[in-house]
Amino acid sequence: MSIWKRKPLGQLIEEASESEKGLKKTLTASGLTALGVGAIIGAGLFSITGLAAATNAGPAITISFIVAAIGCLFAGLCYAEFSSMIPVAGSAYTYSFATMGEFVAWIIGWDLVLEYAVGAATVSISWSRYLTKFLDGYGIHLSEQLTHSPFEGGLINIPAVLIVMVMSLVLMRGTKESALVNGIIVLLKVTVVLVFIALGWQYIRPENYTPYIPENTGTFGEFGFTGIIRAAAIVFFAYIGFDAVSTAAQEAKNPKRDMPIGILLSLVICTVLYILFAHVMTGVVNYSAFAGADGIAPVAIAIDHMGVADASGMITPAYPWLNKAIILAILAGYASVILVMLMGQSRVFFSMSKDGLMPKVFSEVHPKFRTPAKNNLLFMLIVSLFAAFVPARVVGEMTSIGTLFAFILVCLGVIVMRRTMPDAPRAFKTPLVPLVPILGVGVCLFMMVFLPLDTWIRLIVWMMIGFDLYIFYGMKHSILNSGSFDGKSYRIVSLSGLAMVVALVVVAFVHHSNPEIDDTFLYYFSLIFAAIHAVVYALSYKKNK
Repeated sequence: MSIWKRKPLGQLIEEASESEKGLKKTLTASGLTALGVGAIIGAGLFSITGLAAATNAGPAITISFIVAAIGCLFAGLCYAEFSSMIPVAGSAYTYSFATMGEFVAWIIGWDLVLEYAVGAATVSISWSRYLTKFLDGYGIHLSEQLTHSPFEGGLINIPAVLIVMVMSLVLMRGTKESALVNGIIVLLKVTVVLVFIALGWQYIRPENYTPYIPENTGTFGEFGFTGIIRAAAIVFFAYIGFDAVSTAAQEAKNPKRDMPIGILLSLVICTVLYILFAHVMTGVVNYSAFAGADGIAPVAIAIDHMGVADASGMITPAYPWLNKAIILAILAGYASVILVMLMGQSRVFFSMSKDGLMPKVFSEVHPKFRTPAKNNLLFMLIVSLFAAFVPARVVGEMTSIGTLFAFILVCLGVIVMRRTMPDAPRAFKTPLVPLVPILGVGVCLFMMVFLPLDTWIRLIVWMMIGFDLYIFYGMKHSILNSGSFDGKSYRIVSLSGLAMVVALVVVAFVHHSNPEIDDTFLYYFSLIFAAIHAVVYALSYKKNK
């Protein structure tokens, strides 16, 4: 058996028909567009936009949103083709399994687990900051020691942990959002953006746009051109969710026509709203005000500056009620986003377990609630740890790099699928293949390169842990390959692991060579981690030679 063995397309379609019987083809182009707008406008815009402006792009964060949208456009067209061929309410894990085989599917599945887990942590940290701001308005001041991570001057972020635990418990009980509740939350999110833009426009101060593109500080990624691209990679997080349009192919009346319209139009609408939002945000208050821990709640900061300054320069907010109302709406929307991210993560992990690549305990269903409760419990603990002790910048960048990596594999998958299954039925075809997928790979990789090197180190370490699990568990319990692989497959995985070891050492050395960065712990951890795994992968290769 081989690690390149693909899951038969017929089997995937059969699974889709069994799990999604009764879905009616009711969605038109306008319905798909509305779905896309609702899915895209979410936590990313209200959380990391301020930090990206403060530390990377300045007012030019608007340009960053355009760059990120271009990457989404190419990837979205590739997602649309896959979803029309494999109409499963799954993800890139399923697509990769059908096109590039089990090993690549494992890699993307493990990457998606990271994306959803740290994404939920990012949102929960921002939720904590907005909650603190909301309570401040009522004279209730939470201790900074209990609302910040140790890296931000605190001890533990308790509110962030609590919201993760509550949403995880909701998932364990199997409470499903109704269409009405979901519609209300979508309406709240869009209304917050429109109200913010409309009311904030009159308080824009032109001097806050000077300079529009701050001069680079001499450090790669801090303002200037490199800062704009790094910010694009960071705010890419704000576009997560657009692929929800592609997963609705099975319910589209005319997917060949409506899918590209839904994807393109929702991206255009959201990009315009994002640009206007960022323009107002950086016009109302100087971008430097979004630095620090409060930067994870940029809307609250901007609204506090929507007013007229007195002789001493003190600004009295013109809409004191607005801050509380909008923050309350954001808190409600955030809870929904955390729930969806935790659900997405559990579904990927559940699928990997069903395929034998992870222990069966993670696909066990609770006898009463009929949910993968043990799966949810595990990630409640993991995400809570991230939320409690890791800075928002770190988890936000990890979410973006994980998503960009997933998009790259989906774009490559379209090229592979066109070659290996040219006659397979497709309700929608990505135009200009291989040009569009190649451009998708290029733009996403371009943004990944501009992310901080410590983010790359964390991604490589995470993927190496995944390689460990695949070698010592997944390959032995794979259902598709009956747990039996030839020596060549083991050697390929071992060599891939050794390549990751080399990459980790190189990136760690380059990152450590920057005298302005104090990364002593991360540097030595990387070297020790790499040394141990070099021995593990070398022994695995030798054993199967």
